[in-house]
Amino acid sequence: MTRWDRLKAALAGRKVDRVPVSFWGHDYLREWSPQGLAEATLERHRRHDWDFIKVNPRATYYTEAWGNRFRPSGDPLRGPVNLDYLLKSPADMAKVRPLDVGDGPFGEQLEALRLIGDGLDGETPFIQTVFSPLSVVGRLANGDLARIRLYMRENGEALHEALSAVADTLAQYVRACVEAGASGIFFATVEWGTHNVVTDRQYAEFGRPYDLRVLEAASKAKFNVLHVCRRNNMLESMLDYPAHAFHWAADERGNPSLADILAKTKRAVMGGIAVDTMTKGRPEDVVAEAEKALAETGGRRFLLTAGCSLSPDTPEPNIGAALDSVRMTLGK
Repeated sequence: MTRWDRLKAALAGRKVDRVPVSFWGHDYLREWSPQGLAEATLERHRRHDWDFIKVNPRATYYTEAWGNRFRPSGDPLRGPVNLDYLLKSPADMAKVRPLDVGDGPFGEQLEALRLIGDGLDGETPFIQTVFSPLSVVGRLANGDLARIRLYMRENGEALHEALSAVADTLAQYVRACVEAGASGIFFATVEWGTHNVVTDRQYAEFGRPYDLRVLEAASKAKFNVLHVCRRNNMLESMLDYPAHAFHWAADERGNPSLADILAKTKRAVMGGIAVDTMTKGRPEDVVAEAEKALAETGGRRFLLTAGCSLSPDTPEPNIGAALDSVRMTLGK
C-alpha cells in the first residue's frame, strides 16, 4: 500500500497491510524560519519514513501574530523565551482583531508548508498544527489560566469578541494551509480541554463554538485530527467534532482508553505509546506498549503515535523500536 492508501484505509476501518505510524517533536534551533522548519521536518521524515507527517512549528507563532514577543533560547532542548505579552488587562482584549494570514508569522508558516509539500511531492500526507482559539487567547495572557477564567466571569463580552477575532483569523488560516498543500490540520485544545482547568459549562460557552468555527473551515481537507491534551480531558464530550481521528494521551490519569473511544465513535484513534516511555524507557518498553495498543484496537481505525510531542532528546533506538513493532507485522 502507498502511504496515502494505508492512511485512508486506517481512517475508514478497512484492512491495512500494517498500522500507520508517525512521531513528531520540536527542533528548537531550526523552527524559527520557513526554511529551517521545512528542512527539519523533511529530514526527520526521510530518516524514519513516517506514514504521515504532523508539522511541529514553534508553539509561539500564533501569539506572535498579535504582539507577543519571544526570542530563541539557543538551547536545543528548550523552547522560546517570552519577552512580552499582549493581554495584561481586560481592556487589552480590544487589541485582538482579525488578521491577514498572508503576512507575519502566519505567512511564514504557509511558506513552510509550501516547502514541505514541494519536498514530499504528494507522496506523504502532512498536517499543520493549529491551536484552539481559547488556547491562543490564553497564551496572549502569558498562559495565565486564572486570568482568563476571571475574564470569563467578569468580562465575558470582551472575551467573546477576542475569541471571535482569533477564530475568524484561524479559519482563514486553515483554508490557506490546505491551499498551500497541507492534507489537513492537527487541531489542539492544549491547556484548555481538561476538567482540571474549566467546567463543561465554561468550555461549552468559551471553547466549543470557536473550535467548531475553525474546524468547519477545514471541512474539505482529507485528514483532520483533534488532539485533546492533559489529564482528565474532555475528549468524550468532543466526539461530535468534525475530525477524521482523535488523538490524546490514553495513559494519562482520568483519560479514556483507546478501546473506550473506539466503542463510542466510528472515527479513528491515534496514540498508544506514552511520551515518558518514548523519552525515558527502554526499546523493549516501547515495543510492549505498541503491542498492547495493537491488541486493544485490533489494528483497525488506529494510527500508532506517542500521546503528544516528543522531546528533541528522545533516544533514536526507542523511535526505531516503535517503527519496527509495526513494520514487522507487514504481510502477516
